[in-house]
Amino acid sequence: MTTALLALAAAYGVHLVYSAVALGWEGLAPGPPVGPPRAAARLRRGWTELGLDTVRPVDLLGATAVLALVGGALGYAVFGGVLAPVAAAVFAASAPVAAARARRRRQREAAREAWPRLLEELRIQTTSLGRSVPQALFDIGPSAPPELRPAFDAARREWLLSTDFERAVGVLKARLGDATADAVGETLLVAHALGGSQVDRCLTALAEDRVADLQGRKDADARQAGARFARRFVLIVPLGMAVLGLGVGEGRSAYGTPTGQLLVAVAIDLLAVCWWWSGRLLRLPAEERVFP
Repeated sequence: MTTALLALAAAYGVHLVYSAVALGWEGLAPGPPVGPPRAAARLRRGWTELGLDTVRPVDLLGATAVLALVGGALGYAVFGGVLAPVAAAVFAASAPVAAARARRRRQREAAREAWPRLLEELRIQTTSLGRSVPQALFDIGPSAPPELRPAFDAARREWLLSTDFERAVGVLKARLGDATADAVGETLLVAHALGGSQVDRCLTALAEDRVADLQGRKDADARQAGARFARRFVLIVPLGMAVLGLGVGEGRSAYGTPTGQLLVAVAIDLLAVCWWWSGRLLRLPAEERVFP
């Protein structure tokens, strides 16, 4: 029995080695993975969509650890004890990812405002000036907003290294991560491969659609201005009251009691949950990516 199990294990090991070398399969399964993307692929895609693909994980972990220490120290200075500083440290540790999400949101807003102009420049270069599709695409990169230029630079480098326009467009789409970039990229790929004569009409229609979408989002943002201000104000007021509470009654010693620590930790958690929840309520629906 033992000999049979050892033989079976050896045979399976040979199968894994052969399939990895000859077929490029990974993992311990007898065949290639099927179904939805694996967790690692989803993590890499989410990492790129946050704009952290140029950030080393060790740098992000270092920034998170430093902010957690600072938040814990401030929490201890104000509230004392153990539970409240831990809650403050966890709250502060979420700042790098929150900052990355905010930067990504600003990048997408800048892209929405810039795409109508970029599409018009692209249309003029491909039709009136007679430039090739890749040249026209990469020539509009320097005139893009600063938030978008790294994506155009990365796509240009890929084009210069490989001269594979599809790969270069894939880099641009992955870095920008918005539906307009996907539509523009696919349109240009078809025009570049087939020499389509309808690229002018398609780019004009895309520009008009982007203008209408941009105007609608600006109107919605204007209506939400008061709610966004109230959201920030509600976050500042409880923190200010907690600091002022140091000079009322027993002050810091009241925060240091077990009941005070529990209430402070619950309050910090509620602030974080309410901030996240209100942000989701105020978030405008994102346009679905058709060609990610």
